[in-house]
Amino acid sequence: MAASITRLKRLAARFEPAPWDFATERRAEIDAHWDRLTAEKPRLFNGTVLMQHCWSLRDGIYETAYAPVDYASFVAWIQLGQPGTPRRNGFAMGALESADGAFLLGVMAGHTVNVGKTYFPGGTPDLHDVTPDGRVDLAGSLTRELFEETGLRPDEVTIREEWVLVTETYRAAFLKPALLAYDAETARRIMLERLAGDTDEELAGVVIVRRPSDIDDATTPAFAAAYIRWVFGNR
Repeated sequence: MAASITRLKRLAARFEPAPWDFATERRAEIDAHWDRLTAEKPRLFNGTVLMQHCWSLRDGIYETAYAPVDYASFVAWIQLGQPGTPRRNGFAMGALESADGAFLLGVMAGHTVNVGKTYFPGGTPDLHDVTPDGRVDLAGSLTRELFEETGLRPDEVTIREEWVLVTETYRAAFLKPALLAYDAETARRIMLERLAGDTDEELAGVVIVRRPSDIDDATTPAFAAAYIRWVFGNR
């Protein structure tokens, strides 16, 4: 499935627990997969994340429901080719753009599942993103992950209100432009200085993309590459 890009008028996400046949029927396979994975990456933690189990997009309005799942099942489902009833990994990211018009992507660290991949800061939502009234706060998830992963401060980034949805295969990426107060080289230096020495950080480096030809399709997920090319193409 090629990446599809939509400017959203509204994003509505609710918390709605639902059974997942894959996680129960293939439990032994999932557990064996997790054992192999953690033997290589012992710092992985089998916590709870949220996955979309239903969704709709109509007239620029995306509505969805998220259910809690264990991380071991989530990772196994992705790496085994997303078998069974359709689900989506729906996550929010801040598309970091420097004052001189470049994009900045983080390089995932060796202790993560996606080692070496280059992403915008963000992550799969979890139970911390569920509000008392039953919503899944994707904007809050984006903000938390962005500042935690990059070391940037709120006064250094302007996060726009608009949502841009990029869908491909099993993923729904909800992106907000995140405009930096610095040029690309300065922003990269600041991020690396603040992340230096912290072995728990998810990012091992920062990549600057000034033009579409700078995109490394071998390490950049299709949704991120499609978004960057789309922005450059509409300037």
